[in-house]
Amino acid sequence: MITIIPAIDLIDGQCVRLTRGEYATAQLCSSDPVATAIDFERHGVKRLHVVDLDGARAGHIVNGEVLRRIATATALTIDFGGGVRTAADAGLAFACGAQMITAGSIAVRDPGTVLGWLERFGAERILLGADFSAGRIAVSGWQEKTQQNLEEFIAFFYDRGVRQAVCTDIERDGMLQGPALEAYVRLKERFPDLQLIASGGVAAIEDIARLEAAGVAGVIIGKALYEGRVTFAELEPWLC
Repeated sequence: MITIIPAIDLIDGQCVRLTRGEYATAQLCSSDPVATAIDFERHGVKRLHVVDLDGARAGHIVNGEVLRRIATATALTIDFGGGVRTAADAGLAFACGAQMITAGSIAVRDPGTVLGWLERFGAERILLGADFSAGRIAVSGWQEKTQQNLEEFIAFFYDRGVRQAVCTDIERDGMLQGPALEAYVRLKERFPDLQLIASGGVAAIEDIARLEAAGVAGVIIGKALYEGRVTFAELEPWLC
């Protein structure tokens, strides 16, 4: 069964949503991300995706205290990304209550560091952040597009033990136009043992059913949930 993973994206300690990763499009969802996380848990959610957007831009964790408060107030399994660039950042994220960290920009710029994390922390605690546009990897909070091919990027780490990846089609993120289903099908065909988490574009409950049918392990939901296009009543079959 596909895992439902609501997103909490943080700027200035508040929960926001962006469109296509553009900071200028930030819209406030909640001034109290801890209360938001508690509400998610109350509805049966078990997993949470937290992104430190300030940290992604700054190159180091900024909203660690918010992560700590969410982890203290809930029993949610939290994966955390944004500004995790060093072993000290990784240690801080875990100390603040994250069960997993996302290695995105650092995996592109310094893959050796991420391989070191795999050995030190274990593959079950490392998510590869493979955010893409037109099949190419994007980094630095999606502000920088690279020439690195999505599939080859994943293949490098898959061959070295990574078994979890969050893949966001940034052209679809916040657009409510449906997920990049074809891309996820190709990735599952090439990497059958990869626990693939889809992100970006979910607009309706049917999108989740299609992703589940494609073998996707988890789906991150942001704007569609905050705007009520996908409701907890509709999600109940996956939350029980």
